[in-house]
Amino acid sequence: MARLKRGLVTIAVTVSDTIRTRRFLVAGRVQGVGFRYFVYREAQRLGLSGFVRNLGDGRVEVVATGDEGALNRLEALLWRGPVMANVTMVEVEETEPPANQGFVILSSRRS
Repeated sequence: MARLKRGLVTIAVTVSDTIRTRRFLVAGRVQGVGFRYFVYREAQRLGLSGFVRNLGDGRVEVVATGDEGALNRLEALLWRGPVMANVTMVEVEETEPPANQGFVILSSRRS
């Protein structure tokens, strides 16, 4: 916690250094089963920002920014997926935050 003094008032500010951005590449039966909408709902529930989109190779890409705990919960949810999904692999890497605000579903990427 950082403390800032301004005149006679002391303001306490909590500084979180655990905000991260991760890129998840999800493989398996993850397209045509509502996976993007599942990710969108869960990311919003977890307070994450970023995006989800289908890739041309059959995987789903998720880029999410938030606290480490929420990102870990999202990863666990990605392994589960919606009812009709069958996730076989989730690759994870740290990345830069996307430019968008909130969490959005992007158009599919062809390659």
